[in-house]
Amino acid sequence: MRLSPVAGEATLSVYLKLVAAMLSWGGTWVAGRVVAQAVGTPIAAAAARFTLAALVLGAVMFAKREPLDGPALRRAWRPIVGLALTGVFFYNLCFFYGLKYVEAGRGALVVALNPVVVAALAWWLGGERARPLAVLGAVLAFVGCLTVIGNGDPLAPLAGRIGLGEVLLLGCVTCWTAYTFVGRRATRRISALAATFWSCALGAVLLWAAAFAAGGIEWAQWRPAVWAAVAFLGVFGTAIGFTWYTDAVRVLGAARAAMFINLVPVAAVLMAALTLGEAFPPSVVVGGAAVLAGVWLATTRR
Repeated sequence: MRLSPVAGEATLSVYLKLVAAMLSWGGTWVAGRVVAQAVGTPIAAAAARFTLAALVLGAVMFAKREPLDGPALRRAWRPIVGLALTGVFFYNLCFFYGLKYVEAGRGALVVALNPVVVAALAWWLGGERARPLAVLGAVLAFVGCLTVIGNGDPLAPLAGRIGLGEVLLLGCVTCWTAYTFVGRRATRRISALAATFWSCALGAVLLWAAAFAAGGIEWAQWRPAVWAAVAFLGVFGTAIGFTWYTDAVRVLGAARAAMFINLVPVAAVLMAALTLGEAFPPSVVVGGAAVLAGVWLATTRR
């Protein structure tokens, strides 16, 4: 069936926004690494990130005259709480504390496993048939991920010979997979903008509580570079990126939207090399290539 010109333009707009969101998410690994290395309690930076994101999203909703409350929103409180817990609270605990131990580019390659996990669950939960080539891609991506986090030894993670940072980044994969499917459920009732706003607002409250419980906030450690990184994380990495990704899941489906996460580790590796001067050993190059190749096989139609 051929799309009408209007429908085609709408879909093209979704794809362009999705690509822009993925590029901004590549930058979040660099910004997150800067924050994690400079701040003693990085969870406070996560709280500031989502507070800023909620303020931006709230202003956008006000400008668009989209209600902040209503019957539909009240009925969607369960998926909103799920989004706040998976994509905001627990994900950022794993993200920032993981980046205290793992380089930005290497960490992004670990999380490149996201599309395969999302696609596998979409096959299972959505009843889609898993093609043999896609299964091969999933296996290849999994082995590549093990190679990256095992520093060249794919059996090291299975034997428990990996560090805390790698374990935390694998937690990011679990959290983001859950966020994707909860987001699909939430946008059946409310807009992607409303779902993202309320999940960021609730997630920020939870993160502030965790930051103060962890010993408070040492504002003196926040150099201008940290504030700039937090601003980038809040506006581009969260307010814009989360909204456009959630909307793409609604329009394109979970498996197809998640395919674009392939762009994130590529952008992160290049940005980390250019801005942070990170060098990558052969195990990261080989494992990362296997991850990306496997993801492409697992998610491509042809």
